Amino acid sequence: MTRVPARRVLGLAVPALGVLAAEPLYVLVDTAVVGHLGAVPLGGLALGGVLFTQVASQLTFLSYGTTARTARLFGAGRRQAAVEEGVQATWLALAVGVVVIGLGQLLAAPAARLLAGDGPVADAAVEWLRIALIGAPFVLTTLAGNGWMRGVQDTRRPLVYVLAGNGLSAVLCPLLVYAAGWGLLGSAVANVVAQAVSAGFFLSALRAEGVPLRPRPELMRAQLGLGRDLVVRSLAFQACFVSAASVAARTSVSAVGAHQVVLQLWTFLALVLDSLAIAAQALVGSALGAGRRAEARAFAWQVTGYGLGFGVVLGVVFAALAVPLPHVFTSDPGVLAEIPHAWWFFVALQPIAGVVFALDGVLLGAGDARFLRSATLLSAGLGFLPLIWLSYALDWGLVGIWTGLSAFMVLRLVTLLHRARSEGWSTVGAPT
Repeated sequence: MTRVPARRVLGLAVPALGVLAAEPLYVLVDTAVVGHLGAVPLGGLALGGVLFTQVASQLTFLSYGTTARTARLFGAGRRQAAVEEGVQATWLALAVGVVVIGLGQLLAAPAARLLAGDGPVADAAVEWLRIALIGAPFVLTTLAGNGWMRGVQDTRRPLVYVLAGNGLSAVLCPLLVYAAGWGLLGSAVANVVAQAVSAGFFLSALRAEGVPLRPRPELMRAQLGLGRDLVVRSLAFQACFVSAASVAARTSVSAVGAHQVVLQLWTFLALVLDSLAIAAQALVGSALGAGRRAEARAFAWQVTGYGLGFGVVLGVVFAALAVPLPHVFTSDPGVLAEIPHAWWFFVALQPIAGVVFALDGVLLGAGDARFLRSATLLSAGLGFLPLIWLSYALDWGLVGIWTGLSAFMVLRLVTLLHRARSEGWSTVGAPT
């Protein structure tokens, strides 16, 4: 069986990494700008940003689910039908975005006060969030656009579109915050403008394809069926990581600080490895859509090998950085003393994460969302959540929390390898 050239995999993965990294990098710029306004605006941005991110993260099926369906159609030689999936995902994005705006205006204040209590930080978060939510349809349109473009194996244009929007916002944010005197609200407006620009590019790309732009409810229902499983899976992830943060916060100030440092590094490396998973989605979906089952199965193990190799390299690099790197993030002696309790779990998990994220991409590309949902729920219910709360009860601190994350990843590894060895995921054919 001919292997997929590594250059082709990287040609899809590297631009996808740029798209994945663009938003966290912009958030850093936004934080730096708002941070000079004082503690209350910065706290409002942090709280409002968390709430907005929670909404967007539950709707990533508009990207991943669309890629799965589009890639199969593209592999079957039906490019127009593949792009039409993008049209329907975009209609869904716009409709759901409008609902998010309406519900968000009603729930912004109760949600902020639930997390932060009454006070100026909650008030600032509500002001920021109510403006930022206007961008929800644009954010979701961008997710849908990334989804169908990845499916037709075009990851370069999405990178340009996202960078154009975020670059504009990086310039606009300080102008509105300081020069215009809008303060924290200027940050929210800059966000909305950036999101509208990026979404406009994706909408223009759809129009340029010359496909019918009318809504097709039957296709949207099929996409929602796949999306339901991915939403449940995302909720399981959120339950685990919110619980971990909660237990860390209840342990000590130093523990929560150390957990935050190591978790942010974990999240960053997850983006690096997830770019490989995006390439796997596109290539596996295309092969199955074209009826090339053996090729899809062979590539599944090829990309798993890549994931393992990248994970080993990352583990070695961050093992070598165990002493100097934490000092970049904090000078607090208590936090620095706590970081090793999580650090070596983080290092040891990199090879496992490389395999897990690669196989996630394979099965997402195959549209095997129901299995992924069940495997994630099983791993969370048997591994992560029990050990997190047992850690709280028995005062195990970060060692217990990261033991829980390790159990979660090992259980996911076992279930994903078992599934990849089976015949059930590699059904050929395109969506009807």
